[in-house]
Amino acid sequence: MERINETLKRVISPEFTSRLDDMKQEVLENPGVQKFLEENAADISKQIVDRSLSKLYEYKSQSHDCVSCPSLEQCVNHLKGYEPKLVLDRNLIDSEYVRCKRGVIEDERKKVTSMIDSIHMPKEVMEASLSGVDLEDGSRVVAVRAAKDFLNEWESTNVLPVKGLYIYGQFGVGKSYLLGALANELAARHIHSVVVYVPEFLREMKQAIQDQSLAEKIEFVKRAPVLMLDDIGAETMSSWTRDEILGTILHFRMSEQLPTFMSSNFNYDELQHHLSFTQRGEKEVVKAGRIMERIRALTIPISLKGKNWREN
Repeated sequence: MERINETLKRVISPEFTSRLDDMKQEVLENPGVQKFLEENAADISKQIVDRSLSKLYEYKSQSHDCVSCPSLEQCVNHLKGYEPKLVLDRNLIDSEYVRCKRGVIEDERKKVTSMIDSIHMPKEVMEASLSGVDLEDGSRVVAVRAAKDFLNEWESTNVLPVKGLYIYGQFGVGKSYLLGALANELAARHIHSVVVYVPEFLREMKQAIQDQSLAEKIEFVKRAPVLMLDDIGAETMSSWTRDEILGTILHFRMSEQLPTFMSSNFNYDELQHHLSFTQRGEKEVVKAGRIMERIRALTIPISLKGKNWREN
């Protein structure tokens, strides 16, 4: 039987040895490899480098700081969204994979997205930003400033303000957009909010009685760290939806001092008049007054004016 040394001499040609030396030189000239070897010079010998050459080559052959990747989807590394980092492990150089810059950004984006629960809200509203609010009209400046005041108070105290905003104005002036923008600002600060399109939500509550999910859905909405009720007053409510759904949610939030934002086509007085009449035509001024008492306790009224952006 041929000895292993003789076999190696026969198999490993001078050309192979030359290519191996070139590869080693190429690896050792890599800035990331050089930096690692310099930082760990006291613990790394020539023998360790030789035994770890394959790992060093693996490190060198992949993208770092996303320089070779046009996007996260087009990541060229072995593990998409990760890049190798050199480590010293039991007298060998090894590599462990850590999240790359684009991967970290994507993780943050998903985390931010998870901070918002949208119930029947349009996609364009949920992609809104405060920087995208048109400030030609002075009332929008006031509304954006009030939203930023809310955010600034949280940033300075780390406590959410008790009162939200009641944004009212004509159809299409940007009330819903402003709620969506504020929800995204809160999400960027890792504050969870629930944004609800009220007319559709109330219709869903009627159906929830049949599938026995009513109590669960009310609990989810009323306990939201920040709740945004969009387009309140857009439909005629029954006594049940006004008192047992909306009233229950608002009473809990007032008692627990949880910030609540609302948008409506009506100002306070107009909404109270609207809530006084049920679908059956009954006039219930006292019950409507109770709802409005809670709304006034929870919000600061902000009038929003300007042109109807949906007519463009």
